[in-house]
Amino acid sequence: MRLMTLVPAALLAASLTVLIAHPSRATTDAAPFTQQAFEASQKQGQPILVQITASWCPVCAKQRPILSQLEDEPKFKNLVVYNIDFDTQKDQVRAMGAQKQSTLIVFNGTTEKGRSTGEIDPAAIQSLLAKTAE
Repeated sequence: MRLMTLVPAALLAASLTVLIAHPSRATTDAAPFTQQAFEASQKQGQPILVQITASWCPVCAKQRPILSQLEDEPKFKNLVVYNIDFDTQKDQVRAMGAQKQSTLIVFNGTTEKGRSTGEIDPAAIQSLLAKTAE
């Protein structure tokens, strides 16, 4: 019976170690992607960021804190952010024309303004997000 108590405790400790060692695994305030919500944002002419991410992706993990910080800046206060899960939302990934996780796509209303894949330079990501105002 003691072994049964130790195994769950060890698993919990291992999980907490992963979370503490990798705080960038926290998600941004991105809304889950639905076609209806995305199209409504487009029709309203809103600035939009679509993130295509995967929980296992190290580049996505590096992008998250950068995006979170940028989303808090006043100039991006109206940015609507949607997340598409690379592993579970394959139809949406294909519809966006993305080939890989860590893809960022920006729109101003219905017009795509830019995209990048694998970008982790904060200045480059900021420049991409700024295209939503063009």
